[in-house]
Amino acid sequence: MAERPEDLNLPNAVITRIIKEALPDGVNVSKEARRAISQAASVFVLYATSCANNFAMKAKRKTLNAGDVMAAMEEMEFERFLEPLKEALEVYKKGQKGKKEVSEQKRKDKEKKQDSENDRSREEREEKEREEEEEEERMEEEPDAEEDEAEN
Repeated sequence: MAERPEDLNLPNAVITRIIKEALPDGVNVSKEARRAISQAASVFVLYATSCANNFAMKAKRKTLNAGDVMAAMEEMEFERFLEPLKEALEVYKKGQKGKKEVSEQKRKDKEKKQDSENDRSREEREEKEREEEEEEERMEEEPDAEEDEAEN
């Protein structure tokens, strides 16, 4: 839990970015107004979280899910935000699915590369072993050739 009330506030950079995106170009917002908006947003998030937590507790769960947040929005009489919230959630899910697919593909590519490198290493070891065996055979044959020459 938060140690100080300020710990519950949203980051100023995030609030400033949201404000700039919501207002037309050329509109300035005072530091005092940004602070008030930040505090109001923080209170809203805490209230929404508390309401969503009540729905999770009723369902005997400790984890809040999107359904709990949707139900909380409705209970708080913010029904008009439900549709944009659902759309944003769908975009998020698609993005997460895409990230998961990319991550899975990277993992498969890495495994293929490792398998390929292992195959090459194995082939190189086998080739080296063959060369060493051939060298040993040549070494064994050479003394015989010297003995034959000595006899003649």
